[in-house]
Amino acid sequence: MRISTQSFYEQSQTALGAQQSKLLRIQQQLGAGTKLLAPSDDPLAATRGLAVSQSIALGAQYAASRSQAIQTLTMEENALQSVTAVLQNIKGLLVQAGNGTLTDADRATIATTLQSNMDQLQGLANTDDGNGQFLFAGFKSGSPPFVRDATGSIQYAGDQGQRLMQVDVSRQMAGTDDGRSIFQTVQGGAGYVTASPAGNAGSGVFSSTSVVDVGNADYGQDFVINFISATTYTVTTQTSPPVTTAPASYTSGGVIGFGGLQISISGAPAAGDTFKVALAKNAGTNVFESIKDVIAALQTPIENAGAEGQAKVLNALSTANRKITNAHDNVLSVRASVGSRLQELDALAVTGESRTLSDKSYLSDLQDLDYATAIAEFYQRQTALQASQQTFVRIQQISLFNYL
Repeated sequence: MRISTQSFYEQSQTALGAQQSKLLRIQQQLGAGTKLLAPSDDPLAATRGLAVSQSIALGAQYAASRSQAIQTLTMEENALQSVTAVLQNIKGLLVQAGNGTLTDADRATIATTLQSNMDQLQGLANTDDGNGQFLFAGFKSGSPPFVRDATGSIQYAGDQGQRLMQVDVSRQMAGTDDGRSIFQTVQGGAGYVTASPAGNAGSGVFSSTSVVDVGNADYGQDFVINFISATTYTVTTQTSPPVTTAPASYTSGGVIGFGGLQISISGAPAAGDTFKVALAKNAGTNVFESIKDVIAALQTPIENAGAEGQAKVLNALSTANRKITNAHDNVLSVRASVGSRLQELDALAVTGESRTLSDKSYLSDLQDLDYATAIAEFYQRQTALQASQQTFVRIQQISLFNYL
């Protein structure tokens, strides 16, 4: 078959162009480091690669959220650790203040120390993150959550909102806790708190309240022990309507039982004296108010008030000690929650890193170039192109005129 000169040139040009195109493609792959230069190269791999890339980017956002959550929870843990130390110090001072040999001046000194501890506690409750955002203010993080009013009481000015962070695909976590749940709350199992009003005229001193029968029909109610005389008392439930027991005889140091509870009162209560026995959640849960009340009791001179004055101080100390203990237990519970969240964040970080590593490995399989194979192909196509060029040059020089 005869091949025309024009056909020879066209076929040679097409073959050389194809060789150059293939060589250029492998050069581009080597330069970009990927085997997918365009989605059309492998539509399925390109689609999967896009989904995996989005998963990796989302994982990076979760990791950033976890890092922020760890930072704020660590600051909260440090603040609560200091709060725990202050409350323990206050409890020690309350025990010290119960020493019967102390003078009014000694008690006033302890009251001053307690005031300093309360100020320190307020400062810790107003801890910020270094950027002007207060940790325990809820959603109102731009202003201090605990402020002192005109009467000297410390009130909570924040809210109970929790700033949630998306730390994983299906996990939202609170980065902080609101101040009310820390400083103005008690645990459900805090039990009963006993208190005597400042207006009591006798020298009755109560002991701690113990639970003897949780199955009693009145267990869980609040009660008031009313002394209708120095030797007779009744117990009234704080229900609607209230239920009052029949008058019973009082003996100093004897056990008084009611509603599945037992309490002992010693001394000589006066007619009209009352003692309130209420669930901790109904007895006042503001730790700052508890400290303020006992400071006022310690600042009141009692050296010339006899047994009645001593009884008021002892009862105030007993009530404050119970309330501070409840507050301390609540702070420990919150700290345990913070520790659990930090532990969970560590576990989520390990899982997230493993997932990201797996995604990156899969993405590499889809897109990354095998350099050894690509370099070998490059040299192969380069050699083929050079051979084709040299063959074309040799053949196009062949002519019968060369032999004439």
